[in-house]
Amino acid sequence: MTNVLVAALVGNGAVSGAVLDLLGGAADLAAQTGGQVTVAALGPGAARCASALISHGADLVLTCEEDALATHPGEAGALALVAASQATGATVILFPADTSGRDWAPRLAYRLGAGLVTDVTGWAEADGRLVWSRLVFGGKAEAKMASRRPVTIATVKPGAAKARRPDPERTGEARDLGLTITPDPAWPQVLETAVEQSSGPKLEEAKVIVSGGRGLGGPENFRYLAQLGAVLGAAVGASRAAVDEGWVPATWQIGQTGKAVAPDLYIAVGISGASQHLVGCSRSKVIVAINTDPDAPIFEHARLGLVGDYKEVLPTLTEALKEMLQK
Repeated sequence: MTNVLVAALVGNGAVSGAVLDLLGGAADLAAQTGGQVTVAALGPGAARCASALISHGADLVLTCEEDALATHPGEAGALALVAASQATGATVILFPADTSGRDWAPRLAYRLGAGLVTDVTGWAEADGRLVWSRLVFGGKAEAKMASRRPVTIATVKPGAAKARRPDPERTGEARDLGLTITPDPAWPQVLETAVEQSSGPKLEEAKVIVSGGRGLGGPENFRYLAQLGAVLGAAVGASRAAVDEGWVPATWQIGQTGKAVAPDLYIAVGISGASQHLVGCSRSKVIVAINTDPDAPIFEHARLGLVGDYKEVLPTLTEALKEMLQK
């Protein structure tokens, strides 16, 4: 029997798509062995998320809304997760491979003496144990890993699991973790949170992404991507090269040192397709590449490829899509 704990940082009662995807994978894993799925929902408004989490596959939701989670999220979150893991006897603990997950997972692994696998892209049972997959060497190879510890912690990349269709009739239990967290004066403290203003969907949750690289030639040319993105309801991303040039914010970066995405459609414009970038977008269902270089590596991974000048291609494509969507 595998009891699975999913760690979820919630904000004002909202659950991210990454957490729901992870919950779907956890529910499938637990169902194979007759185990239970628990979600540790941490942060303001956590209790309001319980019904949504249960409808997506949670059997038990443990909530914690302590103020320290907002002011000292790293340390307070680790304490809450230790309590949640001890309360449930979970042998597998899953985190989204996002900022909070990468912060909490190693802290929890140290405290529990657990095995830790990061940036997981999949898992399967073999010979009575879980075998985890992750990309290595810049995405050029896949490693298979298993933990020797009784408890295994994993941070999971987008696209590795899929959310279940919500079932409003599904029943489960929700209760407060019953934990009081008093911040230590030595703990790092969050003094200010800046939220980037965006008119489109978040990169991590977007179904369509239009991404640009050094081939765009300058920051002003990202307007072509924005125009196409507005028609498709897409998010706009970038390669590390474009970010390093200072053309776009670092929050747009997709790749090994940026964000990992798994959209239905990924349109790569002026991106050569280095392995470090492909690590971030390889789980896209369909990749479309537009590049002037017919030998660009991106074409080896694209379902559709077009050799041409994006300044000619994108305006034509944008207008054609407008006409199609208006009909």
